[in-house]
Amino acid sequence: MSIPVKSKMATQARLSSETRQTQIIETVIALAARQSPGQITTQEIANAIGFTQGALFRHFPSKEAVWLAAIDWVEENLLSAMESAAKNTASPIDGLQAVFFSHIDFVMARPGVPRLIFNELQQPADSAIKAAVRKLLQRYRKLVTGLIEAAAVCGEVDRSIDAIAATTLFLGSIQGLVMQSMVADNVPAMHKTAEKIFPLFLRSLKESA
Repeated sequence: MSIPVKSKMATQARLSSETRQTQIIETVIALAARQSPGQITTQEIANAIGFTQGALFRHFPSKEAVWLAAIDWVEENLLSAMESAAKNTASPIDGLQAVFFSHIDFVMARPGVPRLIFNELQQPADSAIKAAVRKLLQRYRKLVTGLIEAAAVCGEVDRSIDAIAATTLFLGSIQGLVMQSMVADNVPAMHKTAEKIFPLFLRSLKESA
């Protein structure tokens, strides 16, 4: 069955727009790796792509819309990567390790992501962007807490473990590692350091009593 010409052209135009939006988002993340996210302008984004500012605004109506789309993109891609990594493991502990290193690998490939997120969390006023960051973190926490609870049920860790507190420790370990790597301007060393940190986290789960 053939696709009507008008419908086919509309689909191609829509896909082209989605591709451009992704290109804009990836450009924002790349720029955030090199400068303060709060200082990035729509003109700089447009220049980096080879757009006019007007062309950029045909895809996103405002700078806030670009930032919101960027956070949504991070949530979808980061969480999908971690959920996929956790599914392909033999046990909850293996799943936790897969999630831990999936996050590290994601940040190493896109160092602008944590800078973008930290920048938004530092803003004093509430906003749709900050709400999107909270949503991302809530989904993240749910994934990790579920794995820790499953590990406790099957006896891989202390059965009396406080899964919420352990999740905070898990996230704090990654956030601290990311922050120190950024301060030292040594993102490439992050994975090697993570290999030393995860066993310490795992030991804390087994010795929490």
